[in-house]
Amino acid sequence: MQPALAYDPEIQPDTESWLEIDEQDRISLAETFHRRAGIDLPNLMAHAVFHAIVENQIALKVGAVVRAIPRLMRQGLSRHDAIHAVASVLAEFLHEQANMASDDNPEVANARYEAAVERLNAKEWLANYSTDGDA
Repeated sequence: MQPALAYDPEIQPDTESWLEIDEQDRISLAETFHRRAGIDLPNLMAHAVFHAIVENQIALKVGAVVRAIPRLMRQGLSRHDAIHAVASVLAEFLHEQANMASDDNPEVANARYEAAVERLNAKEWLANYSTDGDA
């Protein structure tokens, strides 16, 4: 069942409405947005999953992420690109976690992720990631 909620990464979803819908529906909303916008992506599903995760973190009030989005927007990114910037930190963090033998407990790992999000800035993100409109 497709939820009545529409998704536009330039507009923060209503927290209650976002959290009330099923996770798969959140991902589907992000996929639908990108498909309708004609944005060609190598892996639409993975891209949509990262959108959903970052929106979930905002809705769940993960402090570093909640602070990062408006900070990155003040630095010149659109909200959509700010979501991508946070998602890039998340992707790097997950890659590191999957590929290193770490005995970090969840609190330490989470603190490392949030510290990386706090350090994130638009200038460095733009220098490291191509933003050719395939957002």
